[in-house]
Amino acid sequence: MKEVMAVVRMNKINETKKALIDAGISSMTAMECLGRGKGLVNMELLKGAQEGHEEAIAQLGQGDRLRPKRALFVVVPDNLVQKTIDTIIKSNQTGQPGDGKIWVKPTEDSISVRTSERGDTVLDEF
Repeated sequence: MKEVMAVVRMNKINETKKALIDAGISSMTAMECLGRGKGLVNMELLKGAQEGHEEAIAQLGQGDRLRPKRALFVVVPDNLVQKTIDTIIKSNQTGQPGDGKIWVKPTEDSISVRTSERGDTVLDEF
């Protein structure tokens, strides 16, 4: 089993949840978070602002440098990992910076608190 973690745009979370449910992947956790990608920071501009150059400071603006995002955590059996990834990409891909990132991590076990069942039997299977 694997944990698929994705960070996506706030306005795409409902579309993503619906697409995952339609794909047979209904178990998930989502939470608000802040983040930015590597392409959203002009390092020369940041360096100028840190050195106190007024033009650089003005171009950076006064707002937060981190943007509101949604983190999504889905633990699935190995046979659903690619389907989960494909569904998240299809729901979030606009071709513009900020579409998000996906990470896949191994998960050792999964346990149902209610029934104490363990392993893939407590996960979505489709």
